[in-house]
Amino acid sequence: MKAICAVSYLKVTTGDGKTEVGFALGKARLAPQPELTVPRLELCAAVMAVEMAEVICEEIDHPIDKTSFYTDSKVVLGYIHNQSRRFYVYVNNHVCRIRESTTPEQWHFVTTDQNPADHGSRSVPAAELEHTTWFTGPAFLQCPSYIHLEQTDYKLLDPDNDAEVCPEVKTLCTNITKEVLGSGRWERFSTWCSLRKTMSNLIHIAQCFSQSNVEPNCKGWHICKTAITPELLDQAETMIIKNVQFETYADEIKRISEKQNLPKNSPLVKLNPVIGSDNLLRIGGRINRAGLGVKDTNPVILPGSHYITTLLVRHHHEKVSHQGRHFTEGAVRESGLWIVGGKGCISRVISKCVTCKKLRGKFEEQLMSDLPVDRLQVEPPFSYVGMDMFGPWEVTTRRTRGGQANRKQWAILFTCLCTRAVHIEVVEEMSSSSFINALRRFFALRGPAKQLRSDCGTNFIGAHKEMATNAPEKDKVQHFLQDQKCSWVFNPPHSSHMGGVWERMIGLARRILDNMLLQTGHVQLTHEILTTFLAEVTAILNARPLLPVSSDPEHPHILSPAMLLTQKTGVVPTICDDVGPKEMLRSHWKRVQSLADTFWSRWRKEYLHSLQIRQKWHHKNIDIKQGDVVLLKDKQTRRNEWPMGVIVKTVASEDGIIRKAEVRVASKGNVKTYYRPISEMVFLLSSDV
Repeated sequence: MKAICAVSYLKVTTGDGKTEVGFALGKARLAPQPELTVPRLELCAAVMAVEMAEVICEEIDHPIDKTSFYTDSKVVLGYIHNQSRRFYVYVNNHVCRIRESTTPEQWHFVTTDQNPADHGSRSVPAAELEHTTWFTGPAFLQCPSYIHLEQTDYKLLDPDNDAEVCPEVKTLCTNITKEVLGSGRWERFSTWCSLRKTMSNLIHIAQCFSQSNVEPNCKGWHICKTAITPELLDQAETMIIKNVQFETYADEIKRISEKQNLPKNSPLVKLNPVIGSDNLLRIGGRINRAGLGVKDTNPVILPGSHYITTLLVRHHHEKVSHQGRHFTEGAVRESGLWIVGGKGCISRVISKCVTCKKLRGKFEEQLMSDLPVDRLQVEPPFSYVGMDMFGPWEVTTRRTRGGQANRKQWAILFTCLCTRAVHIEVVEEMSSSSFINALRRFFALRGPAKQLRSDCGTNFIGAHKEMATNAPEKDKVQHFLQDQKCSWVFNPPHSSHMGGVWERMIGLARRILDNMLLQTGHVQLTHEILTTFLAEVTAILNARPLLPVSSDPEHPHILSPAMLLTQKTGVVPTICDDVGPKEMLRSHWKRVQSLADTFWSRWRKEYLHSLQIRQKWHHKNIDIKQGDVVLLKDKQTRRNEWPMGVIVKTVASEDGIIRKAEVRVASKGNVKTYYRPISEMVFLLSSDV
């Protein structure tokens, strides 16, 4: 209360990151008389700090990069950062002086124990002054780049009770607009029948108030179910259409009443509109002498963009059992309505019809994603493997006196995701044990794999549960893969298009095997015969060209998976430069390496570039989002019985596009959540509606 003080320091940072802080200037003054409040004294000290900064900037030749101010008064910080309230003269003048030379962003808060200016406003003996922070400044100034972690948006602490803040005067303004009851109130109705019935009830109530000879039960505001007659419904329909026409075509109706020509830019010029006996705007037309009814010769005109027109189109669309635009337009025209821009209006209604989407809506599509990393790696064959099971076949196990005993056998196809090579193993049953045995045979012949990919609905994890296999069987699979240092990636359920690499190979294997069985005639399959046939199928698939066969004599080699299968080692073979024909004849290993080099060189230059083009799904569509209503595909039921669900979670791919989602479906009182690709969904309603 007796003195105010401000102290300044100069901070220099060298190129190698060293920081030096030196005392520049310090001032202390006695507090003005009469005594001021503490906030005013703190404000005076802030003004003195600004004046000191101006003096230092003038006296130092080298320009100062940045100036920061610190105070331990949050009240002063609130005054400086204030943007909404007004102050009385004393505080206002000091704040204006501070903001004249500085900005609010330059002012920061410092705690009292770190504020060296307190030594100047309090009594400190001269002998102890060198032991204080008066000459060195606070410790945080020694940091090369100190970051202010405290808040920067300072507000007035208590503006309503602060004596320096002027009372806030609030002015309230009320705008009164004259509203007219228009057709906007009808947008609360979702069907034409409910709107027409409601308006007929209102007309009936109005008649009860205006007429004296009414039934005893039809008095005042009530809902009468017996008095709603066809005449009253027609009257309500005429009243609704007349209101819509007066809102949309007010200028045209006025000109027709005054027998003036319509403007050339009017949408009704070609229709030659007239006002009928029921005061409705109708088409004049040229077929009045046809002897037809008024509905056919002079249809009622309606704007295609009005909500009432949408209700009428929905009504007639439901009457024709949700057929296409041609049927709906015919029903609308037969009812005596002429919609301006009717084709577009009907198309918009049908495109938003939920029932039509359920019956004929297309499945969701999204831009084809980029190929995964394991499809583009230069690795030994069968390092990245995709697999699936196919079959079964009836195989004779033994012959008996009464005939022969048969059983089913399946096959597991392993395909290399890089070289597209194929390996097929026969299994005797759909169990985890048979799968492990087939996987061990595959690893023994082709070497261990780094990663396996498969569908989620095969026997690998899912089928053994459905076959009532014990839970420990699944653990055996996981332990075996961990021992082999192999990871397993599963595609989402019901997403066979995400495993097209092996699905295509299975289709080819089936075609080749069917042709073999056709050529051999009626033969009883045994395990040995089936294994032999599938081995030949494997050889044919591995000998297939990966690229179109070149007619260039300088490239006689056909790029096929069989070209590399016999060259697999623990690591990718190194490329040996300058291997001539003579060296290839003398050294067998150089010939082997040259073949491997030829394969991978053509694989990079020719085959890898053939994967660039997207065969389908070329456009990026709008992503589905949480809360959207979709129709979930179910292959076991008819389309009109497919369940509807709500998106509860979306899963984004690496490129940020949604291709998978979790759907919550309620069926027969049970609520379940399914993880499905968007190709199994039909979009019905958005969550924004």
